[in-house]
Amino acid sequence: MDSGKDDDMKNIIITGATSGLGLETAKKAAKASNEYRLILACRDMEKAECAKDEIVAYSGNSGVLPIQLDTASLDSVRAFAEQYRRGAYGKIYALLCNAGISGGHKGITKDGYDVIFETNHLGHFLLTRLLLPEMEEKGRIFATSSDMHDPFNTKLVWHGAEALAHPDAKLANSMDRYAYSKLCNLYFIYELNRRLQERGSEILANAFNPGLMKTNFMPLNKLALESVKHLMPKRFGDLEKSSDAYAALAAMPDLSVSGQYFDRSTHTCETSALSYNRENALELWTYSEMCTEKYMD
Repeated sequence: MDSGKDDDMKNIIITGATSGLGLETAKKAAKASNEYRLILACRDMEKAECAKDEIVAYSGNSGVLPIQLDTASLDSVRAFAEQYRRGAYGKIYALLCNAGISGGHKGITKDGYDVIFETNHLGHFLLTRLLLPEMEEKGRIFATSSDMHDPFNTKLVWHGAEALAHPDAKLANSMDRYAYSKLCNLYFIYELNRRLQERGSEILANAFNPGLMKTNFMPLNKLALESVKHLMPKRFGDLEKSSDAYAALAAMPDLSVSGQYFDRSTHTCETSALSYNRENALELWTYSEMCTEKYMD
């Protein structure tokens, strides 16, 4: 099967698919059926080609297409969307906004935003808005969030999107920026779901929590991993089980729920009280629109 143009293929786009959860999810979705084309939206194209070879070898599905995307660059996000449209690959069956960086990253992107805020939230916000017209009528959108949206050792207080986009000296050096980015993922999904429903769309928007796992994203040694299991058993995740669930959610034909949070499985659960604050979600959405509006032309 050719990985190029074919309007009959079911296109699944996964950002951050060169390792960890993204790669394992892509492998399993590709193996589910040869009708799925996996589009690997990745920053590093050399790693993306290696991931493609691994997915094809694992699944026997040659419908794997790497396209460059860096969610820390709004120009790159727009270029990806334009390349997808020019490629005439057909409608998008599933969009998995999975790429992200951990709280140890610091600095400002070339667009002028905190690197975690743009990578984990703003880039995916723009990507989703640009690709909405390309979604299947009953397509699905997922954001990879985390139970760290409600940290076990910190009580988050919403200070507004501007404070996250341009953090002061204290926040700029805080690991809380990651927790806030995962909260932003939920605000984005919950508000997107409301807007889709208000306009009568059947596109589904949900969030997925894979749990804390040993991956390149969070490289834990054996001792640290055992400590996590002992101290935070409800937050621990298993890469095999979480990727099984994410691939199932991406590919299952009978998925019908929207505006929900799937917890390391195909089952939903509640999120923090703060995550359901509509006023905060609207504020983040409006701010994100302002930041990305010029890229929508």
